[in-house]
Amino acid sequence: MSTPQHPIGRWHAAADALTPETRLFINGEFRDARDGGTFESIAPRHGGLLAHVSAASDIDVDDAVRAASAAFESGLWSRADRRERQRVLVRLSELMLENLDELALLESIDSGHPIGDARRVDVPNAARTIRWYAEALDKVYDEIAPTPENAIALVRREPLGVVGAVVPWNYPLIISAWKVGPALAAGNSVVLKPAELTSLSALKLAELGREAGIPAGVFSVIPGLGRVAGQALGRHDLVDKIAFTGSPQVGKGFLTYAGESNGKQVSLELGGKSAQLVLADVEDIKACASAVAWGIFYNAGQTCHGGSRLIVDERVHDELLEEVIAVGRSLVLGDPLDEATQIGTIASKVQLARVLEYIEVARAEGATVHGGNRVHPDGLAEGYYVEPTIFDGVDNASRIGQEEIFGPALSVTTVRGVDEGIRVANHSDYGLAASVWTANGSVAHRAARDLRAGTVWVNTYDVSDVITPFGGIKQSGAGRDRSLHALDAYSFLKTTWINVG
Repeated sequence: MSTPQHPIGRWHAAADALTPETRLFINGEFRDARDGGTFESIAPRHGGLLAHVSAASDIDVDDAVRAASAAFESGLWSRADRRERQRVLVRLSELMLENLDELALLESIDSGHPIGDARRVDVPNAARTIRWYAEALDKVYDEIAPTPENAIALVRREPLGVVGAVVPWNYPLIISAWKVGPALAAGNSVVLKPAELTSLSALKLAELGREAGIPAGVFSVIPGLGRVAGQALGRHDLVDKIAFTGSPQVGKGFLTYAGESNGKQVSLELGGKSAQLVLADVEDIKACASAVAWGIFYNAGQTCHGGSRLIVDERVHDELLEEVIAVGRSLVLGDPLDEATQIGTIASKVQLARVLEYIEVARAEGATVHGGNRVHPDGLAEGYYVEPTIFDGVDNASRIGQEEIFGPALSVTTVRGVDEGIRVANHSDYGLAASVWTANGSVAHRAARDLRAGTVWVNTYDVSDVITPFGGIKQSGAGRDRSLHALDAYSFLKTTWINVG
């Protein structure tokens, strides 16, 4: 399962030799937690210990936030010429690419993401995001309002202050960049709380940020348990905004923390149960099947907008399902450190148990299950591997049809016609993403209009870029990552009215 150009032994040797940074990064320095607390980082590829990572307590969080606030008030970054911020962030993006292999390895061993994807997708996309926001700084204009002749009114964007960014474990580096990039570019100080499962790449990012020239206090990274460090960050009165990606339950907690503290802004991206709607006039069944399969099985289904519901017209159900099953079986599942691997691991033992439980729920609900087995690649019997799984004959109102599994599991529901398809697709508490497959342009526009989701793809799935906003509605949250709209999300508008009469 390896290639001669990139033997698996290369990455095994690199992983064995790796000594990742595990301490907190606060006020420009790495240090242990004040109480000496740590938590275990477990490698999902084999279930063994990677490292003991410092666990931030509420005191450590307070240290980081106060350093961030002091740095903001000093103006060293917040009032710096935007070209200086641009220079530093461009340098950070360059350093990320110069350290491509180490960042990719950290991401792979920590999350179970295939090393090939980490090198080709995760690190380059994160670096591009940082650079894109840096380069946008001298291309975004403020406003002059149409005032009476005796006045001039300037409308300017100004940084909010201290931003607490709390990111999940499925794409640690990419989602960190989505938040850190625009927040720093806008002039804020940022305290990043990575998921306890996947803290290592964030700590490397902190090291590179310091090397690039981000001033002390402006960017801190505080690994820790969500119920301790995350809650302390959410409740801190000196934090002006929380930007969170994760579960609806935790996201609602941040809204509560904001209301019980200083009323800080909160933006939330909370996952989904995204529908891939395939109509009877779909032109290319094989292309559709490939996109449907990759749309849910990529990263072992651990993608917030993963297309986990296939809603297909009954007239093409059998042909499409056969092709999707074939694609799923063709995907190479194995050791994330093998560059031939296309599907890696579930990120944790807890998440593995959740996925396996849902497979049993599907059987109990009467679905026909294709796949659904835990597998054990050679030498990795204790790793967290589940093969691509398809549930056919799913009632959209059932648990399997409604609840987010966050694993390589596709629920298939049949409909007849576009009206029923849209109705079933919209019957969900989530509204993050959707797609429609049709040869009819008018139907495509109508479906794109009527599907209740933050992103709708037509005749494709999961094609994206930093140039477009990403986020959802309903229990998928509020707020947007990516695009120039994210710069606005980390700024406030100040009006200056000048009397010239």
